[in-house]
Amino acid sequence: MATDTKGEIVNKVKQSDKLVTIDLQKFFDGTPKAELDLKQFLFKGMILKEKDFRKQLEDFDWSQFEGQYVAVYCSTDAIISKWAYMLVGQYLAGHAKEVFKGQEEDILFELYRRKLEDIDWTSYKDKFVILKGCSSKEKPVPESVYLYATQRLVPHVKKLMYGEACSNVPVYRA
Repeated sequence: MATDTKGEIVNKVKQSDKLVTIDLQKFFDGTPKAELDLKQFLFKGMILKEKDFRKQLEDFDWSQFEGQYVAVYCSTDAIISKWAYMLVGQYLAGHAKEVFKGQEEDILFELYRRKLEDIDWTSYKDKFVILKGCSSKEKPVPESVYLYATQRLVPHVKKLMYGEACSNVPVYRA
């Protein structure tokens, strides 16, 4: 901090128009998210028996995913055919907001990516940018989102940092 001619403390960080903090949490989509592990529909968690698989899907309570983003994955090393994912997608279509292949972190990345696509990254030209580092459990920001934002920022910024204005880690300098 510095002082002005009247002896008052001046926050030069706040006055700088070249220093910009981006809080990625502001792009968080609060729609509920759920995971569906296909292991539960497999014989001994490993073998897809088509007739049994279809019957279990038919009897399953899909309403629990109403209005949610759903990530579909298999936690075992079972070989799952593409048509099996299609069947699951068919059942979820009437309930889920949207269905993704993968786990919750994959949903988070895709939702953040969609919102970050709309940013005019050139507006950060020659700026000192801090990607805010602290995220809450309620609004998690996966590492993949920081990677994505970094790729978009590096061609434009003069300096890229991670953290807070008072304590940051330099990442890139042009």
